[in-house]
Amino acid sequence: MCYSAAAMRGQMDDNVKRRIAERTRNAMKMISGISLGLVLILGTATSAGSESKTAARICQEQTSGTKGKAEETKPGNSDPKTYVLVGAGDVAGCSSLAGAAATAKLIEQIPGTVFVAGDLAYDRGAAEEFSKCYDTTWGKFKDRTRPAPGNHEYGSPGALAYFAYWGERAGPRGKGYYSYDLGKWHVVALNSNCNAPGVGGCGAGSEQEKWLKKDLQQHAKSCLVAYGHYALFSSGFLRMHAVHPELRDLWRDLYAAHADLMLAGHEHSYERFAPQDPDGHLDPENGIREIVVGTGGRSHYPMGQATPNSEQRNSDTFGVLKLTLSPEKYSWEFIPVDGEEGFHDSGEAACHNAAVGTAK
Repeated sequence: MCYSAAAMRGQMDDNVKRRIAERTRNAMKMISGISLGLVLILGTATSAGSESKTAARICQEQTSGTKGKAEETKPGNSDPKTYVLVGAGDVAGCSSLAGAAATAKLIEQIPGTVFVAGDLAYDRGAAEEFSKCYDTTWGKFKDRTRPAPGNHEYGSPGALAYFAYWGERAGPRGKGYYSYDLGKWHVVALNSNCNAPGVGGCGAGSEQEKWLKKDLQQHAKSCLVAYGHYALFSSGFLRMHAVHPELRDLWRDLYAAHADLMLAGHEHSYERFAPQDPDGHLDPENGIREIVVGTGGRSHYPMGQATPNSEQRNSDTFGVLKLTLSPEKYSWEFIPVDGEEGFHDSGEAACHNAAVGTAK
């Protein structure tokens, strides 16, 4: 068969075009394969890096979460073994909330566990007084507060409004005494309303005294701080109001267990005693240091002649007591509402049971 030159050139052009197209397709397949490989390699690397960063973030979040929980228990302290206990007694009088509001502002700046040494809501400890007066001031710290009842709580029958407001945070309903731990420290909240319904007295052999003795035996190696409303020792102007010898048997149990501190209210003043035994004898080595801190904001009471072993007194300042509790020692600081111009008191001492604790 004969082909013209033009036809032959056309056929050659078609062959060339087919070869070029075929080579182009093959090249594209190679490029696609290489690209896919690079994508897989880079994707794996990116995924690994992302997973690594995610794992690191989760680990960091878990660590931060653990730290947050620790700080919730021991807030504001760089030393994880150090705890803060801060508070006062005799807080919210509905006739004037200025004092309670001022001391509440102090506690807002102090992380830690809050104690209240009785007489939280005046005058009768009624539900309305708790909701309108206490809750609007110190109620801000309810979830970190451990209260003890005062005599005004029993202005309502059986202190029912008090126990209803606090629930389990106030200990067994009707009894009002309980204990808890802050690190190395064992903290005891007492109901010093010995003759109130359901309490059963405070003397030797009473239900509360037997509970206290057993509780202390179970924490024989702990540093110890207790608080309640009434004080065994006080320089208050009216002795019948200020001094409560019915608490002596509870003190005897605390003294035998080498307790360090006893905090109280009722007298609307501040007073710190040197360490002493339950009979009021000075005992620097084993005595209990009592601090009366009825300075929560209700009002001020005058003081009489200084009782033996009374080391510091003030009767015209609202404020809170801050305790810093370490494994082998404690420090105290009275912080007034009127800042640097106000009355201050501070110091530190060793924990009686520190040597026992280190010998575990």
